[in-house]
Amino acid sequence: MPKITYIEQNGTEHVVEAEEGVSVMEAAVKNMVPGIDADCGGACACATCHVYIDEAWVGKTGKAEAMEESMLDFAYEPKENSRLSCQISIKPELNGLIVRLPEFQG
Repeated sequence: MPKITYIEQNGTEHVVEAEEGVSVMEAAVKNMVPGIDADCGGACACATCHVYIDEAWVGKTGKAEAMEESMLDFAYEPKENSRLSCQISIKPELNGLIVRLPEFQG
């Protein structure tokens, strides 16, 4: 199973093994990673699963589609590497993915 590293604002790391096909958000929630609220349950309707993709992984996670881009307007301090973790599906190529959590969720 691919391993994903979630890094909290304070530097605390959470490394989880994630099933292929689930979202980065679902893997965080299932493993009780703090800082991913996921209020809408993964429907791309709330921006409370906002993460910053580590620069080395931006190209491998794909580009946000229009709906996700719109929701990122509601995220706390969005950046060029911002994504909603509910929109990133885990696949073998994402083994080792690093995401950083914002200070607050939208």
